[in-house]
Parts: sequence; C-alpha cells; structure tokens
Amino acid sequence: MQSLFERQKRLIENTSLEFKRSLFENIDWSNRLIEIKGARGVGKTTLMLQRVKELQSKGENALYVTMDDPYFFKNTLYELADDFYKYGGIHLFIDEVHRYPPKIKKVDWSVEIKNIYDSFPDLFVVYSGSSILEIYRGEGDLSRRKVSYSLNGLSFREYLEFKEVLKTESSKLDDIVLNHVKLAHEVISNVKILPLFKEYLRTGFYPFFIETKLIEKYYDRLRSVVNLIIENDITAVTDIKYESVAKLKKLLALIATSAPYTSNMKTLASHIYVSDYKSLLKLLNYLEKSELLILLNAGVKGNKILHKPDKIYINNPNLLYVLGDANVSTGTIRETFFINQLRYGHNVKFPASGDFLVDNKYLFEIGGKNKTRKQLADKSDSYVVSDDIEIGFGNKIPLFLFGFLY
Repeated sequence: MQSLFERQKRLIENTSLEFKRSLFENIDWSNRLIEIKGARGVGKTTLMLQRVKELQSKGENALYVTMDDPYFFKNTLYELADDFYKYGGIHLFIDEVHRYPPKIKKVDWSVEIKNIYDSFPDLFVVYSGSSILEIYRGEGDLSRRKVSYSLNGLSFREYLEFKEVLKTESSKLDDIVLNHVKLAHEVISNVKILPLFKEYLRTGFYPFFIETKLIEKYYDRLRSVVNLIIENDITAVTDIKYESVAKLKKLLALIATSAPYTSNMKTLASHIYVSDYKSLLKLLNYLEKSELLILLNAGVKGNKILHKPDKIYINNPNLLYVLGDANVSTGTIRETFFINQLRYGHNVKFPASGDFLVDNKYLFEIGGKNKTRKQLADKSDSYVVSDDIEIGFGNKIPLFLFGFLY
C-alpha cells in the first residue's frame, strides 16, 4: 500500500486549491458514501484530489487511489479499505471505479463498496465514475447508501474564474429571468464579455484547455476523450458487443453533422445497419448517459429509453466544433450551449412553440441580436435569448448570462 501513498503524494503536490468547481462547495462531505459522476475530462479527479489535500491540511488521514494502479491487479478494494482502516484511515477516495478489475465472479466494485460501507462504519468513502454509471446495474445495491452528484464541464462563469478574468457568484434561473439587466451590467462593467464567450464556446468546456495554447491540440485531446468514452467507458459499464462500438461512433458522427437532429429513426437505423428500433434507442441512450449527446423530448412518461427523442443535440459546443462540419451553424452552437447549461438542475423539454420549455414554466426562443418574439406570440413567461448582445431589455436576455447558473 506504500506505493499508493507515494503516488498520492506526487499528485497532491501538483494540485492547486486556488480554483474549485462550484460542485465542490455543494457536496455534503459529511455523508459516508458519496458518488461523483461525470464525463471523462470534466475534472472529477482534480475535485477529489483537492478534497484530499484539504483534509490532509486539517490533519485528517485520507487516501486517493485510481483503478488503473497496478496495486489492483492482485489486490481487492475491500483489502485496501481493511488495511487503510486498521492504520487509522478515515477518508478513502476511489477514482474511475467502473474500471476496477473484479477478482471474484459476481463480486464487482459495487459489491465491494457495499461491504466496505457495512463493515467500516467510521470510514468515509467517495468514489467517482463515468456518467454512464447511471445505467449500471451492479451486483451490490448502493441506492440506499450513496448520495450521488453529477459534475458537468466548466460553466461560462467557472471558465472566467479559472482564467482569472472575473470572479462572481452563480445566479439562479429566476434571478436571470427577472434581473438580467442588472446582472449583465455587473459583468460587462468588469470585462469585454462577448469575445470571451466566443472563446468559451470553442475551447472552454473542458478544464484541460488550460494545458495547451493551440486550439488544434485541444481538439486532438478532445477527440481522444470521445474515443475513450466509447471504447472504454461504455464497454466497461454495459454489455455492448464489439461491433456496436463502430456503430456508436458512426451514429455520433451522423448526428454531429446535422445537429440539432430532428429525429428520423428509420434513416438513422439504416445508416448504421440496425434493423431493431429498440436497439437504436438503446445506443442513443448510451451516448446520452455518457454525455456525448442530449436527447430532448416533449415530455415523456414512463421509460424514456422506449421513446423516440424529438430532437438530438451534441452535448456541448466544444464537442460540436470537433465532431461537426467545418461550418457549424451558429444557431446550433447557441442552442447547444443553452440546453447544456440548463439541463443541470432544471427540467428541459421540447415545446410546441419556441425552442425550449424549462421547468414547465419558462419558454425560451434562442437567436441572434435581431431575434424577435414573433414565434412566441403572446405566450406568458416567454423570453428571447439573444447572442451578440451585452445588455438585454424586458423579455430579451443575453445568451451568455445562462452560463452563470453554476
């Protein structure tokens, strides 16, 4: 176990506490079992290491491990927890838990974590995993024990703070809708916001943007992330067959070049050679749960997997620039940004008129600076969200402000 502490020491020394994600402060760390889900590359590892560093500064005994460590080629999670606990361990952080190689048949990571939780009542466990863990049905039932959190990519607000351009508090949706003029004034009095917003849409969603100054290097890394999500993360959590990996990639490419895709299931199925309608919906569900796609519905009741989505979006604008055509539609970029920022913490549906219905209350139409309310007619609680403006007026709100929700 000494090697695990040595590796942790190296990682902690290179972990800064200067910038923390908004989720960090929202997690109730007093819970004994915490799950942190998120797509590859959004910053789960950094968040966990920051918490370890913070605990160690208070004299708490904490250990961070990752499932790709050679230690786990022959040792189990339970054995690690047992040894750590015997030597005074209090906080155990387990990264990328879905990559854990089980040692015994039908004893996967969920069983071991359940046994750890039940056997060591004084041990606090935090584990991270792919966002697709949501559909994982492990052998161990953690639902009554865990508290689950989801980490999205950087919001526009977090991006500005991370770049040390502007530090400000997040805003509630109601506040943005009702007080957008005041909020926008506070932002633009400090920075030229529109050029920064364009930067964010291209290269600001994943925290690793800070590691490279070249856009193409960032996009190369993002392409690698997409391949790893499909080839490693999805296959680790599901029973998907090898030939379906190629179908997932082709499906993603097809949608990216025509997003937002107004779903024609028959056309999609024929392009990836899937004859079973249910199988196609299953593949789409995998891509959504792994945070490569967003499936938008008018308001599905029952099992969402069995329903055809009304619109399909690439998960975020950065991905759209990488996966889509060279000339990505500006309108698509705007809508993709909006739905990505709103779907964390809010219910977003496909409405009969307008672009998005949020929380069954607010109706939004997304467009440029000259966009009018014509399509919204006399709908109550309806708003135009406009790009390329710094200040709105009445029911017209600047698009960038929706990047301040978290």
